[in-house]
Amino acid sequence: MNLRDMQRAHSLDIVDAHHHLWDLQSGHYPWLQDEYLGASFFLGEYDKLRQNYLEDAYRRDTARYRIVATVHVEAERSRTQQVDETRWLHDLHIRTGLPSAIVPHVSFTQPDLDTVLTAHVQCPAVRGIRSKPVTAPDPHSQVAGRPGTLQDPAWLDGLAHLERYGLSWDLRVPFWHLSEAAEVAKLFPGLAIVLNHTGLPLDRSEDGLSIWRNGLAALADAPNVVIKLSELGLRGGQWDPLSNRRVLRDAVSIFGTKRAIFASNLPVSGLSASFEQIVDGVFDAVADLGDEAVEDIFANNARRFYRMNDTFPKHEQP
Repeated sequence: MNLRDMQRAHSLDIVDAHHHLWDLQSGHYPWLQDEYLGASFFLGEYDKLRQNYLEDAYRRDTARYRIVATVHVEAERSRTQQVDETRWLHDLHIRTGLPSAIVPHVSFTQPDLDTVLTAHVQCPAVRGIRSKPVTAPDPHSQVAGRPGTLQDPAWLDGLAHLERYGLSWDLRVPFWHLSEAAEVAKLFPGLAIVLNHTGLPLDRSEDGLSIWRNGLAALADAPNVVIKLSELGLRGGQWDPLSNRRVLRDAVSIFGTKRAIFASNLPVSGLSASFEQIVDGVFDAVADLGDEAVEDIFANNARRFYRMNDTFPKHEQP
């Protein structure tokens, strides 16, 4: 980017619509504290994530930018501590101002689904739920129809509960499940859905990108779906700015500038790129679309989707 664009990016209001925080002393995060996945993790070795990541670290990582609000998405805390995570984040907001909105977890097939959802929405900052369906390990494997998949009637029944609580759904599947996810989105036209991590276009070959684009187009055909422009890191912690720009341009072209939302995925994204690289990469891809489009993508669309004009808990200084 040229100097003028860099200055413009640093002066933008930014709503970071997807990040994580964790305190390994106050909660149990099996993926961070128990068996280490090592290089089998989809972004590669993540040993540096196995330490506390709290508001001071987030503010340090984003210090050069104007972060006006953030959305915390569940960080895979123990599934026996789903409500504990929400209450911890609520208390963190009261003390520090972060996060602004909360997207906790619940399994759509757990027997106490309604009890957990009722507990989550007692926190005024809760806006949606992220619950990942069972997915295939690669594009050549099939899991369709198995328990917990996008075709499982019990799982779909649980997903239907979100509308009753006024909650959105953060959808997170790899690119080879996007077309299946589109079929689900069309079953629930009243449910606000946001696709996480740009649909995870991990295969940047022409064939891989073709499958990804077709899946995005199917999802974009459902007007209740928007997309987060986040986590463009590749296997092994690779960061490919040229390929990322192409992916971002395609995603925005398919969904439109009113349905694309900036998000960082900190600190996980730090395995591949700094916050500055992430912001600058998205800005470079969309800057020529005009000021209104840039402001929508970096802040306004997230405000609308996560209803940030609604009342949040009051931030009180300790």
